[in-house]
Amino acid sequence: MSGAIAIIGGSGFYDLPGVEPLATHEASTPFGAPSAPIVEAQLAGRRVLFLARHGRPHRLIPSEVNARANLFALKRLGATTVLSVSAVGSLREAIAPGDVVVPRQFLDRTSGRPRTFYGDGVVVHISFAEPVCPRTAEALVTAARASDATVHPAGTYACIDGPRFSTRAESRALRAMGADVVGMTNLPEAALAREAELCWATLTLPTDHDAWRDDAEVKVIDVISILQANVVRARGIVATAIQAIDPDAPCACQRSLDDALFTPPDAIDESTRTRLAPLLARRLGNGATT
Repeated sequence: MSGAIAIIGGSGFYDLPGVEPLATHEASTPFGAPSAPIVEAQLAGRRVLFLARHGRPHRLIPSEVNARANLFALKRLGATTVLSVSAVGSLREAIAPGDVVVPRQFLDRTSGRPRTFYGDGVVVHISFAEPVCPRTAEALVTAARASDATVHPAGTYACIDGPRFSTRAESRALRAMGADVVGMTNLPEAALAREAELCWATLTLPTDHDAWRDDAEVKVIDVISILQANVVRARGIVATAIQAIDPDAPCACQRSLDDALFTPPDAIDESTRTRLAPLLARRLGNGATT
């Protein structure tokens, strides 16, 4: 079976132009249930998996999103590439609401979220200096530039817990740390994708200027208004990017465990191998030891 491209975003992405629905998967995982049923479809000859990050309807706050279950289920269904789509606040004057940003770096300001698939007898330390798959990110940038959007092809995303928006002091502190946008969802998702050997990149949609300007204050009603307009454009960008991505092409992201698994394979018990098979089977099957 060929690899699939997964989209993690809002429910509006189930209706991409040209999509032919094939099946709906009610998944269960060792980490619990995903946010919503996963819809399998076909688009431009590609197998595509859609997952609503916050559930259908929108019912999960960011810290309630089960990123481990989401990515585990997508991996088990054959995903090799993940396109993440989310709203953010802008921390830079040059990034306006309605623009498109494809971040390449992250600042993790969250706490208490499960951050790894591993532990319990399996030690994994992934390399995360470059947290985004460059090939997948470039596909998003190229697709965005083909739209009528103003595109920022790089930037740093600060991830906060939410669900509240930032204080003015917090927003200014994130700017001082070098962040360009602020959101609540892309971590630990990005790190878990790397642990799962998935090519992952994110398309972020600024809806406001957060709280760092003296005249700025984030209100949900304003966010929703801008986001609704952004989603129409984003759907087109994602559909174009899907056509440019070969989900079966080899990538270093898909071998990220080669040098990250510290536990000797022969020390991993059979029950753990079975439980984590979608994540570990390739690495443990090659007979290599660390």
